[in-house]
Amino acid sequence: MRRPVLLSALLLLLAGCSSASPDGGRDDAGHWQPRPGTAWQWQLSGKLDTSVDVPVYDIDGFDHTGATVAGLHDDGRKVICYLSTGAWEDFRPDAGKFPESVLGEGNGWEGERWLDIRETDVLEPLMAERIDMCRDKGFDAVEPDNMDGYKNDTGFPLTADDQLRYNRLIAKLAHERGMAVGLKNDLDQIPELVDDFDFAVNEQCAQYGECADNKPFVDADKAVFHVEYELPTERFCAGSRELGLSSMPKKYELGVWREAC
Repeated sequence: MRRPVLLSALLLLLAGCSSASPDGGRDDAGHWQPRPGTAWQWQLSGKLDTSVDVPVYDIDGFDHTGATVAGLHDDGRKVICYLSTGAWEDFRPDAGKFPESVLGEGNGWEGERWLDIRETDVLEPLMAERIDMCRDKGFDAVEPDNMDGYKNDTGFPLTADDQLRYNRLIAKLAHERGMAVGLKNDLDQIPELVDDFDFAVNEQCAQYGECADNKPFVDADKAVFHVEYELPTERFCAGSRELGLSSMPKKYELGVWREAC
C-alpha cells in the first residue's frame, strides 16, 4: 500500500534524524559512519548475549565466527571487530608471528606487551592479516585498541608523530577493506585524527574530566562510544547526553552486563 506523500516524507525525515539508526551515515568513500548518540553493546568476555536491544555490537574479532556476525546482521545490528593493534597478546593464534624485537613493556594486562609501532615493515602485514580476518567474517568496522602507546611506558622512545603515522596506517588498512574504523582513546590527537576515523571509542573520560575532548567527533556527526567503569550513571549520563556521547556503565571485564544511560 502506498502511503500518502506527506506521511511518507515525514517518516523519511524522522528516519534521517534518528541517532539510533545502525546505518548512521556514510562518508564520501562509502564507509559506515555511526551518528552521535547511537546505542551500543560492548562485550569482550563470556558467552555472547545477542539479545541486547541496541543497533551496534562491538565484539572480539578472534573469538567470534562469521556466522555470529551474520546472525547479528540478521537482527539488524552493525558489528564492530575488536582488535589489539598497539599491543601484543600472547593468547592470540598469530602471537608467534611477532618478533621479540617489536615487543616492549607490559601494558598492565596479563599476557600483553606494547608494540614498537615505528616498525611498520613488520607490523603492517600482521595487522593487515588481522583486518582481513574481520572483513572476511563480515564485520562492518574495526575497533583497534592500544592506540596511544606514545603516552605510556612502552619500552620504546615513541613520539606523537610515530603514533599519528601508525594510527593513520591502521585507519587506511580498514578503509581499504571497506570497513569503518574507530579511534580508541588517544584524546590528545583527536583534532589531528578526526578526519581519518569514522567514530571514536572512549573509556572513562567522565572520571578524568576529559569528555569534552571528544567534541570534534560529535561536531563531525560521528559517534563517540563511551563507557565508565567506576562512576554511577547519575555522575555522568546527563553530561554525556548533553555532549552527544553514546555512554553506558560497564564492568572492567566487559562481559554481558550493561546499563543504559
